[in-house]
Amino acid sequence: MSATHRILVLNGPNLNLLGTREPDIYGRVTLDDIEQACLDHAQDLDMTVDFRQSNAEGELISWVQEARDNHHGIVLNAAGYSHTSIALMDAVKACGVPCVEVHLSNVLRRESFRHHSHIALAADGVIIGFGARGYLLALDALAMIFADFEDDS
Repeated sequence: MSATHRILVLNGPNLNLLGTREPDIYGRVTLDDIEQACLDHAQDLDMTVDFRQSNAEGELISWVQEARDNHHGIVLNAAGYSHTSIALMDAVKACGVPCVEVHLSNVLRRESFRHHSHIALAADGVIIGFGARGYLLALDALAMIFADFEDDS
């Protein structure tokens, strides 16, 4: 990659509780731990990371819309909104930058209502079930997307 790519990493509702919320499902890693791992890994990939969390659907939508002008890609863990928010899906479709959806747990091994993600319909790819490492895999996926785009131009 010839230039630094700016990546927006968005985290949805209840992810601020990581480390204490259902550790048997989500582990003991905190959102701060994930942020630091993303910052470190992004540097190796010639990326910068803007890491954010909100419990508010509208704020997440506004941030996705902002990415259109300010970021080259999005890593999105919409949490529960993945399964309910058509508005967030529409924002991802409209933003015009690559997006990789992340889920810490393997949602396909959980309750049936978690088996469908509206976000997946708009995302370039989905990474599920790898815990906090999923964020790093998502950054790797974006790096591959950028490299493919640069090879094609």
